[in-house]
Amino acid sequence: MRKVRSNSTFGDRDLLQDPGEALKFRKGVGSTLLLACGALGKEIVWLIEKNGLKHLDVQCLPAGLHHTPDKIPEAVRTQIRANKDRYDKIFVLYGDCGTAGALDRVLLEEGGCERIAGPHCFSFYWGNEAFSAYGEDEITTFYLTDFFCRSFEKFIWQAFGLDRNKNMVDFVFGNYEKLVYMPQTDDPSLEKKAREIASSLGLTYERRFVGFGELETAIRSA
Repeated sequence: MRKVRSNSTFGDRDLLQDPGEALKFRKGVGSTLLLACGALGKEIVWLIEKNGLKHLDVQCLPAGLHHTPDKIPEAVRTQIRANKDRYDKIFVLYGDCGTAGALDRVLLEEGGCERIAGPHCFSFYWGNEAFSAYGEDEITTFYLTDFFCRSFEKFIWQAFGLDRNKNMVDFVFGNYEKLVYMPQTDDPSLEKKAREIASSLGLTYERRFVGFGELETAIRSA
């Protein structure tokens, strides 16, 4: 088993907000609703403000749905039905995210709402074509975006009970060989943290700057 340092290096246990409340953005003002994963919330709001897209509102579902992808489709359906009479358009900022096509079926059933293309955020941040070209060669790679780096302790370490049972670390990460940090911003503190995470897990570290990739394109087109 790999030797794992104390998770105290990963920082604040309260980094993960409740995206369902904290990341609402001008709700009820815009003509288009972006229905989004909470793991994208901070970046989405920043991109909206950067591009001056005042017609866009945001409603984020809890980022914790990543751990139960079978619940994503119905959670999205509930929000579509709750908001469809308030907006001219609803655009969904979720990849397939492990739903095995169920999310796309829900979107079709609920009137054909569009979503951002791609299987998950790592793919559309990098660019779906680029990720597809390299993805099969990186099956033993563990990816971090800025969100997952900021929230690693609570979203990964605590969520999987690794803070309580260190023996589970090798079970969760034992098949990984490399950690690739895919930042959206140049933040030295996050890069330092990503390196610490890689070292703690015994993984080779690589930084691959991707920026906002196709997320920004999708938001601007919405």
